Amino acid sequence: MKDRLHDDAMTDIFRKDPNYAVKLLNNILEDGNQGELLIALRQMTKAFGGMSKVAEKAQLNSTHIYRTLSSKGNPEIHSLSAILKTMGMRLAVQPIQPSRRQVTSAKA
Repeated sequence: MKDRLHDDAMTDIFRKDPNYAVKLLNNILEDGNQGELLIALRQMTKAFGGMSKVAEKAQLNSTHIYRTLSSKGNPEIHSLSAILKTMGMRLAVQPIQPSRRQVTSAKA
């Protein structure tokens, strides 16, 4: 049996378990690794019908979405929000949980 490409395997996982995609993206965003973010988003677009379909649903030009999600891409918040929305997700801001030490120090 042939080994599947990693991207194809991840695409299947995202199709079967969209919640995994949410967890993965949150972890990547927390780490701040833009390269990993772009890879995951490219894999996810395949799971959601491909670049052209996601671009159409996001009301973005196909060329724009290919450039945005390329390895050298630098997505703007508007584009990233539109792409995520087509996948049933959105960007959100969360407070950073203080460590116990910080909470204890604040009480002193």
